[in-house]
Amino acid sequence: MTPVVNQSLDQTGSYGQAQTPTQQTQAQAQTTAGQLSQQDQFLQSFWANQVSLAESYESDFKLHPLPLARIKKVMKTDEDVKMISAEAPILFSKACEIFITEITMRAWMHAEENKRRTLQRSDVASAVSKSDQFDFLIDIVPREDSSKVKRAKEEVSHSYVPD
Repeated sequence: MTPVVNQSLDQTGSYGQAQTPTQQTQAQAQTTAGQLSQQDQFLQSFWANQVSLAESYESDFKLHPLPLARIKKVMKTDEDVKMISAEAPILFSKACEIFITEITMRAWMHAEENKRRTLQRSDVASAVSKSDQFDFLIDIVPREDSSKVKRAKEEVSHSYVPD
């Protein structure tokens, strides 16, 4: 195996050290582990902040970020639900708000990893696929691969013109 020359600064501050592919793989794994630990730290601080906000939350019960009537309507789509207390839609509203915020933050982290400042569908798909807790969304949020394959098939079908 021929060693690969690394043109970037390493931890010792020198350029051009020869690295074997194994060393490159280890370096990439360390970088990925560093990103994961940053993401884990970020998510821990996010949840600590959400808990403190929930504990000190004082709502006027008039202004909600999500419409309570719509939440109640969704809850009533289950035929087993006969009556809904007044507090239930408020609780679901807060839960949905936290859920949306968390997925957005995870997607934002993915966008920043790719050095972008605009969220894309692929960022949301990546956020969903990276966490087991979002497995219930796998059928709803298409994976990045399937959308790229579908677009490629559409381009091929549109570009073919029979004689």
